[in-house]
Amino acid sequence: MVQAYILIQTEVGKASIVADLIGKIQGVIQAEDVTGPYDVIVRAQADTVDALGRMVVAKVQQVDGITRTLTCPVVHL
Repeated sequence: MVQAYILIQTEVGKASIVADLIGKIQGVIQAEDVTGPYDVIVRAQADTVDALGRMVVAKVQQVDGITRTLTCPVVHL
């Protein structure tokens, strides 16, 4: 299992809506709107890195109101 944080920038005023929509995507553990340089932070999981990438590109980035994403895989050192 691969987990990652997805940091999301949204259009002005869209953070809450984006977080709600992303929270319904299969594989998303948590999605919350936050303040700072990013508007939404998501924790997601998938079986493989490739599956995680497909989820981000095919599902997360397709949500209306998103302007940029940054995916940060969780590592256990």
